[in-house]
Amino acid sequence: MEMSEDDINTEEYPTEIHEYLAAFEKSLGSVDEMLKTMMSVSRSELLQKLEPLEQAKLDLVSVYTLNSMFWVYLATQGINPKEHPVKQELERIRTYMNKVREIADKKKASKLNKGAASRFVRNALWEPNAEKEHTSESPAKGKKRKMD
Repeated sequence: MEMSEDDINTEEYPTEIHEYLAAFEKSLGSVDEMLKTMMSVSRSELLQKLEPLEQAKLDLVSVYTLNSMFWVYLATQGINPKEHPVKQELERIRTYMNKVREIADKKKASKLNKGAASRFVRNALWEPNAEKEHTSESPAKGKKRKMD
């Protein structure tokens, strides 16, 4: 799908957009490679290897990509995609993507270990009565313990 020099010279388009067309062609090549990679593994096999949250992410990215490609197709056909139902579909998918992101963030957030937190706070606070009890329980200074 690469453009040869002959194709570039015979095509009639403004030379200012040559860099944009080259970047677009490179992007299409990347999309093509990703699709080939995804299509090389069966969907059921791929989903079995993923956790439910990862499955949802994969499904959302796939459907978003498909709808985005349809958006581009509409634009190339002279149809304004902003006035097409695909716009609402993309917004709906984005909403679900945000929900999945929130769930993933909550899952990653550290959970409070209440027992550890209460011990930490209890030990960090100074209690004058506890200090008096602690000193009275300590062994007398003159006595030594025998070691066997």
